[in-house]
Amino acid sequence: MTAPRLRATLIALLIPAGLYAGLCLLLFFTQRSQVYFPVGESAAQGAVSMSFETEGATLKVWTVERPGSSALIYFGGNAEDVGASIASFAERLPGHSLYFVNYRGYAGSTGEPSESALVGDAIALYDRLQARHPKISVLGRSLGSGVAVQLASSRTVDRLVLVTPFDSLVNVARAHFPWLPVRLLMLDRYDSASRMPAVQSPALVVVAEEDEVVPRARTDALVGAFSVRPRVLVLKGAGHNDLDLDPGYLREVVDFLAR
Repeated sequence: MTAPRLRATLIALLIPAGLYAGLCLLLFFTQRSQVYFPVGESAAQGAVSMSFETEGATLKVWTVERPGSSALIYFGGNAEDVGASIASFAERLPGHSLYFVNYRGYAGSTGEPSESALVGDAIALYDRLQARHPKISVLGRSLGSGVAVQLASSRTVDRLVLVTPFDSLVNVARAHFPWLPVRLLMLDRYDSASRMPAVQSPALVVVAEEDEVVPRARTDALVGAFSVRPRVLVLKGAGHNDLDLDPGYLREVVDFLAR
């Protein structure tokens, strides 16, 4: 091969390789903006906001406080306004105090979201509430399922509800971007499956049959990692973001939590 042809061949190989490497670097440095989508401040019907001081941030937690030992801590999805659903839970769970968490950077909470920060905040909130509410249940939806699992693996949780959960965020990303080395790139991994052996709470897993965000295989892998098989509820025809429109969703979740 002549020198000019060799040079042209090398250039033809290096240009796409350089573009690919550049794309990987861009995704690495902007990845948290691809995972977390903070919502603005809003109102929550029938709830009041509680300021919760945690390491490096002040969280705004929507609360409905009632007498009694039972409480529910709610961790939402990556773009969810958790205040929008607290009224429905308050009406259906009269025996529970409710604590719906606005993550760091969300809806009036300060700070920047990350896996370690969100999990640390969840544990700190649990520890603050536990003396007042010996029976704390936890609900995590989508991204919040990763937070909920880590909390339930390190603290005693009365009941655990996981809505559209996944075995790990890395595996979800691999399903959507098989051509990217996401296992090497991702900082926030939410590896729920590896923590399941430490979770002993009765659990309900809610699956959206037509989930376009979390592949069914990723939820099934998480279910298979439980040491005690959970109850699994499949909502027919429901998508990832509209499953709460199914009347069976809230009915089944509340029935499970109220037992």
